[in-house]
Amino acid sequence: MNTVALTGAVMTHPRRLAAAEEIAAKDVQGRIRVVTDPDPSGPPTALRTANPSWSCVGDAATHHIVFQDDVVLADGFFPYAEKIAAAAPGEAVAFYEGWEGRNSGVVRLGALTGAHWAYAIDEHVPSLALMLPAEVARSYAQFAAQHGGGWPYDVVVQRCLKTLGVPVRLAVPSTVDHDDVPSLAGNSKHGWRRATYFSDSAGEAPTSECSSFSVVPFYQYGESKCAVRYGARWEYLDTDRYLRRIGLSDSCDAGFAGIGQRGLPTVVCRQAWLTAFATGVAVADLTSQSPDPAVARAVMDSLGPGGLCEEYTGMELLPMIPKIRELALEALESGIMARRAAGHRAVSLTGVTGTSSAPVVVTGGSGEFGAQLARLLTDAGCGANFSERLDSLQGQEVRALIHLGDRHGSGPGVADVLAHAEKLAVERVIHLSSADVYRGADADACTEASLPTTGPRDVEARAWWDAEQVCLLWGNETDTPVQIVRLAEQVGPHAPSHGVLATWMLQAWTRRPMVLVEGRRHQLVDHRDIAGALAAILEGPARSPIYNIASALYEESELAQLAAETARRTPWEQEPADGAPFPPSMSTALITAETGWQATAPLHSGARAQAQWLACDIHDPGPDAPRRSANA
Repeated sequence: MNTVALTGAVMTHPRRLAAAEEIAAKDVQGRIRVVTDPDPSGPPTALRTANPSWSCVGDAATHHIVFQDDVVLADGFFPYAEKIAAAAPGEAVAFYEGWEGRNSGVVRLGALTGAHWAYAIDEHVPSLALMLPAEVARSYAQFAAQHGGGWPYDVVVQRCLKTLGVPVRLAVPSTVDHDDVPSLAGNSKHGWRRATYFSDSAGEAPTSECSSFSVVPFYQYGESKCAVRYGARWEYLDTDRYLRRIGLSDSCDAGFAGIGQRGLPTVVCRQAWLTAFATGVAVADLTSQSPDPAVARAVMDSLGPGGLCEEYTGMELLPMIPKIRELALEALESGIMARRAAGHRAVSLTGVTGTSSAPVVVTGGSGEFGAQLARLLTDAGCGANFSERLDSLQGQEVRALIHLGDRHGSGPGVADVLAHAEKLAVERVIHLSSADVYRGADADACTEASLPTTGPRDVEARAWWDAEQVCLLWGNETDTPVQIVRLAEQVGPHAPSHGVLATWMLQAWTRRPMVLVEGRRHQLVDHRDIAGALAAILEGPARSPIYNIASALYEESELAQLAAETARRTPWEQEPADGAPFPPSMSTALITAETGWQATAPLHSGARAQAQWLACDIHDPGPDAPRRSANA
């Protein structure tokens, strides 16, 4: 057993000094100091106080723990923390996980399967009570100074630990809880926050073994989601899509149909049922033992408030908690029984980069976006794979090739893609273009025929148009059906980061004001609607050569509000129009008339997913970021 020397800090604002001192006094050895905000009159942010809190590591310390000042500690906490530090000396340990996060699903699964520790999935690191190896704690301030850039504190911690290769283990149950006082870091808008599963007695964990889960259902922002791991990557998808993928959607729906009246909104019943049913499926895949009934009740107590705390107040949630818990317990049992009856069935890896045969191949653009699109197409009934290298498909039958055009990328050009398509004898080509082709057009609600036969004059628009013409000409020469799909600004995970919404989200996350331009309007397309439109096009023979695809139209201030709601509230500045061309809106009447497709994806949730992806799922700290030594 390794020797542990622990130091720590409570980060606080002068207004909460007494509360912070009370927390520090819980350590009878006096190793926890109180660190106050160096600029208490500045904008509220935990990031400012985090640097001195992590920098005050004792010279002889092996581990350093930092608390925020609104926590409740379980009895026996410090001996418990020292024991896990000795057992897992190179890992970060989060003693609190809130019921509102993705990792609430990790804690819930851990508790239901009898685990005492579980590794976190990708998300901002729960930092209410976090212990780091001393070497890592000392490196945090430098990392934050170089790469913090205004990002939220828990996101900076996540990026730091990812860069250094430090895994994060979560305590199951949490041995620290939130005291639920108004947040000085500006987090009160996230609503009532408590631990997913809290024990007021730390005791002694019987093992330091740490579980790792490859499928994690969770309930967040009023929606049921599943995190699914493919190798080193995670996909976050709607739970009903995941259940269809593994063949248990019908069982889930049949159980839900019999729940009767529960005194809850229908959408709440549906999303809570999906989450708990999928949790039961995951539990059945992990163990043949039934969950402890008391533990199941405890973790399902937190399901409702975790998923709804941004939409409902604490007082509104209190009477809903027992109703959601009882519903969730039924769904949990239903999911366990359905999985055991069906037997274990591996999740398909369809849509990942590779060479396995599929009737539809996606190529070009961002590899991650292409793989995501291929999975969405597969879920819609069009078996698809993503392939970066079309030469690897030689000898395979490809019914349709979908090329993601990307003026800002470094992938193969249109001519190269078409040359490979000809070698493969592809039956059909769909080229995804952009609404930017209409930049400078006088008309609004542009139809597919709005551009002159000579093409647009705007340089950016002309580049998109030229690529389209290359595709259409090749189709005529090879007698291959070619269709152009013009996309509005894309929304969702892996969407291009140069769009207006993505730019504003990044500005909001990093506390920079958004700059609004007078008179602009924005058409957006959800990533799920792109797949739906392509599936509708592929369902029948090629008809019109060009289609416009969009989900919704926003005024400038409406789009700014969407960015603020889904990322972080931030001020915005207004600028007069500078005369630069901007894409007008497009009409989608043609594709609806010919295929019946209409936008159905809730774009707000697509924007939320994009905001989370930008904050938590992109980690490129730069070449000068500190790294842990090989012998750490």
